[in-house]
Amino acid sequence: MLFGEFELFSLSDGFFALDGGAMFGVVPRVFWQKSNPPDERNRISLALRPLLVRTRQALVLMETGVGDKQDAKFQEIYKVKHTSSLLESLARAGFKPEDITHVVNSHLHFDHCGGNTRFEPQTSADSTQTGRQGSENQPPVTSHQSPVAVPTFPNAKYYVQAREWEMATHPDKRSKASYLPENFMPVFEAGQLVQVQGDTEIVPGVSVVYTGGHTGGHQSLTVRSQGKTAIYWGDLIPTVSHINVPYVMGYDTMPLQTMDQKEKLLKQALAENWLMFFEHDPEVCCGYLSEENGRYSVRSQKSE
Repeated sequence: MLFGEFELFSLSDGFFALDGGAMFGVVPRVFWQKSNPPDERNRISLALRPLLVRTRQALVLMETGVGDKQDAKFQEIYKVKHTSSLLESLARAGFKPEDITHVVNSHLHFDHCGGNTRFEPQTSADSTQTGRQGSENQPPVTSHQSPVAVPTFPNAKYYVQAREWEMATHPDKRSKASYLPENFMPVFEAGQLVQVQGDTEIVPGVSVVYTGGHTGGHQSLTVRSQGKTAIYWGDLIPTVSHINVPYVMGYDTMPLQTMDQKEKLLKQALAENWLMFFEHDPEVCCGYLSEENGRYSVRSQKSE
């Protein structure tokens, strides 16, 4: 869609699933199961929706989905379904990985940065000589294919909060399973990682907003152009159901901070008519906030 002088592209890396109880924390299942029906293993379907922002100077990609580096066991546990991959979605929008100038991760959990990197085959050769060099007894050279993770977007800088980087590289026991080094260490090793502190403008009109809450270093993204504002919530408000302030994920490391940030930013979104993007909602990509009798709801926005 056109948004002021910018273009916004809602992309897709398919779907995955997480435990419904974990996604809604202390909220009883009876309250969330109608809007988010669980499967036989209590998992609810979640979308993977990166956002591409095209400005006059840059192509900014917010989030990279879960990626395709996982083994079959991982894909079965998390019910990964690549109905569309990020790169396929990007190609349909008319862009190549080399075109991306900036990548922003809300945080470094695997479902938000899995597409930061991709596996590239690496060939190594080895031979063990048991005979004289050049003799007919010399065994053949054997090639081994061992994949190595490399940045998916070779010309981009990747932006993450410095506090999030510290958490990802020194995770506690509770968070360790969500931080997979192959998703972010190759970016650091390639010299493409940029650590920011707090609210930061990435390019004119596109900024990260430090929120904390879900993780200590979580950030959302705002886009401002010609008097309009859009916000990409990340995991601060992952689905439309989480618009309710007390609906906080069990995964959040600081749930009270999540609630405080939601309350503050939702009031601003309502007052200033922000367009809101939901990363994980299986049906609603984006919409505008309404309030009636003290309760929030979302008016779905398909295009503009």
